[in-house]
Amino acid sequence: MDINNLLDGPEPTLLPDEPAVVAALEDGENPVVIARRHPESSLAWSLLAELAWEQGRDLDSYAYARVGYHRGLDALRRNGWRGAGPVPYSHAGNVGFLRCLAALARAADEIGEEGEAARCRTFLADCGGLA
Repeated sequence: MDINNLLDGPEPTLLPDEPAVVAALEDGENPVVIARRHPESSLAWSLLAELAWEQGRDLDSYAYARVGYHRGLDALRRNGWRGAGPVPYSHAGNVGFLRCLAALARAADEIGEEGEAARCRTFLADCGGLA
């Protein structure tokens, strides 16, 4: 870490890219199949959360987003994140986690979990938000 980072805060956390999940998505595979094949992937869970939301299944969206969020937290910790610092959306590997976090905030709001929704929005802003 250079001297400027001591003043500015922690380095951004960059999660590994998920080329197999991205390729399956680009091939038009069913998000259920993708999540079954890649249950560790926040991106896969974000696809399920967003599909459930589009279908009006807010509780399912909440559950899928929560799984992806926790998978993402595990990945962040494995990659050096210590509970603070940027997780930029501009890095492809971070997209799934951030999409889950945004989906969780939206679904939590919808089901009346105001505190959870607010915490998620704050966390999303602290990460650097979505592009």
